[in-house]
Amino acid sequence: MPESLFKVNIEEYMLPGNRACSGCGLSLAYRYALKALRKNTILTIPASCLTVLHGLYPTTSVVIPCLNCAFASTGASASGILAGLKALNRQDITVVAFAGDGGTFDIGIQSLSGAAERETDFIFVCYDNEGYMNTGTQRSSATPIGALTTTTPFLTKQEHKKDMLKIMEAHDIPYLASVSSSYPVDLYDKFVKAKRIKGTRYIQISAPCPPGWVYPPRDTVKIGRLAVETGMVVLFEIEDGKFQLTGRSKTLAQRGNKLPVIAYIERQGRFSKISAEQVAQLQNWVDTRWEEYLRRAST
Repeated sequence: MPESLFKVNIEEYMLPGNRACSGCGLSLAYRYALKALRKNTILTIPASCLTVLHGLYPTTSVVIPCLNCAFASTGASASGILAGLKALNRQDITVVAFAGDGGTFDIGIQSLSGAAERETDFIFVCYDNEGYMNTGTQRSSATPIGALTTTTPFLTKQEHKKDMLKIMEAHDIPYLASVSSSYPVDLYDKFVKAKRIKGTRYIQISAPCPPGWVYPPRDTVKIGRLAVETGMVVLFEIEDGKFQLTGRSKTLAQRGNKLPVIAYIERQGRFSKISAEQVAQLQNWVDTRWEEYLRRAST
């Protein structure tokens, strides 16, 4: 069946009036993720932009039950919720952890890795806005080379982004996917699939951030699509060890018309100090990874 917005659940679980920034890529992705997950879900989230979106107790803009946990303990929190549900003999509820890249790539990686090693039956979602945006745009290991943050001592970050998807694949989990807030139907389909699978599932969302990435809020969808068009973000899934490109990335692979990374970075103020050498390094990093994905998709 071809992708169509007509097959997306029409019920809303994230209400108007939330506290997200204007043009927030996370809020767009979260809306469609919740539509796919539906009501028989319990969320756990660490300190992050998402806790801001949910609102201050006792009010919230999200109608699905949510537990706020400590920054480093998201995987452990999900494991505890599952243990409680097991004690109550409740097997009809999906437990979902939602953390930012700081709470996944950095501070939360130990509890996530431990949960995955134990084959914990939950979905861990990383919304990746490539920095600690909730606390002032500090560098994370998800920040790409050449980007400005408030904590990069040499004006721009000097290292490439950590490949968290590859790290999670090494845990031999049953399902792993890369999605973008700018392609909501691809995102929705993967969340629907992940909900049906047992064991640890990992989904990484590319979520553009207007204040952190320094672009007009109206351009969020365009920036997210350019990330995919240039290969900075690649849409794919790995189910039971089988890799396949999906959505726009699959089309780009078939047509061979991937754009150069400059088309993406020139629209963002965070790359205003990137050097020509760093642009070349970034392009080489993207191309090398893209070729690896193409080889895997052809086998």
